[in-house]
Amino acid sequence: MIKISSQLLFILPLALGVGIAMAFQTAINSQLREHLHSPFQAALLSFLVGTLVLACMVYFQSAAKPSLGELAQIPWFLWIGGCLGVYAISMSIYTAPKLGFLTFSGLVIFGQLVISMLLDHFGWLGTDKTPINWQRLFGSLVIFIGVLFTLQR
Repeated sequence: MIKISSQLLFILPLALGVGIAMAFQTAINSQLREHLHSPFQAALLSFLVGTLVLACMVYFQSAAKPSLGELAQIPWFLWIGGCLGVYAISMSIYTAPKLGFLTFSGLVIFGQLVISMLLDHFGWLGTDKTPINWQRLFGSLVIFIGVLFTLQR
């Protein structure tokens, strides 16, 4: 049973907003690709704008900024996130217009569910272990079947 709390009621819309933002971002970046003639150039411009916004946010936040020594202590695999972002944004710009945004989004969600189940099940990357069970598998299967239905245009 899910316990409803005020914190949950606050974070659910934020998570939903991520999905909404990702769909808009993919559509906007796909249009940007038409102007720049390359998914990589469109991704670069998108990342550049995002980097500038983040730089402003970090500058104005009150949290302590890391030193170069602290940055050097970060495990190597934690630096891969930027590479994964490049892959995600570039491939979304390339594939979403070809698949259709609904099918693309369904495949992204299904991919997230599969790897999330594995991360949870094995406790990879510091996550709490939550075993794969029939409910999780069934939910993922329902999403995948839904994606198959979206292939019919």
